[in-house]
Amino acid sequence: MTDPRGDRREQLLDKVVDYVLENGIADLTLRRLGTAVGSNNRMLLYYFGSREEIIVTALAAAEHRFPRMQTLLAVIDDESISLETRLGEAWDIIADPDNRPFHRLFFQIFGLAGFERERFADLLTTVSTEWVAHVRDAAIGDGVDPDRAAVLAHEIVALWRGLQATLIGLGDAALVGRAARDATATIMLGMTRAADSR
Repeated sequence: MTDPRGDRREQLLDKVVDYVLENGIADLTLRRLGTAVGSNNRMLLYYFGSREEIIVTALAAAEHRFPRMQTLLAVIDDESISLETRLGEAWDIIADPDNRPFHRLFFQIFGLAGFERERFADLLTTVSTEWVAHVRDAAIGDGVDPDRAAVLAHEIVALWRGLQATLIGLGDAALVGRAARDATATIMLGMTRAADSR
């Protein structure tokens, strides 16, 4: 037997995701959101707990609307192909124009979280560690020294984040793609040289 409360929450969440992908969160109030999704602020609090929880939950649910983003970490973890190829494929997923609405929402929420660190502590922790951990582990699996792998992972993820922002800012996609490939190759070369000098 299905839980009517759960069904109603999922229906509301679906509408919330529609709203935030279209309108962002800059002017988001519970009253405005409630009106937009055919509910009210009291019911939103009942189902989601707080404005911050609505925002974080909506971001996670929004990612499911973009199937290629769901494959990102699996690509990074795929040991059947070279590390550099995996990193290139991961960037291609991130740079897919179909994913831009998700990235716009992500950066807006990330910016808000930076100003409200205590309220968004879990989100900030995930953002600063999840991709980095997968790239680090992939590099270690490829034979990179763990300390160097941690540095490599931060370099790669910082590169991705910066180039994501460039694409959102209407940067030239072909030029950004070339920058991603060249910078990744340079980072990988530095990693190889470091390994050879040991």
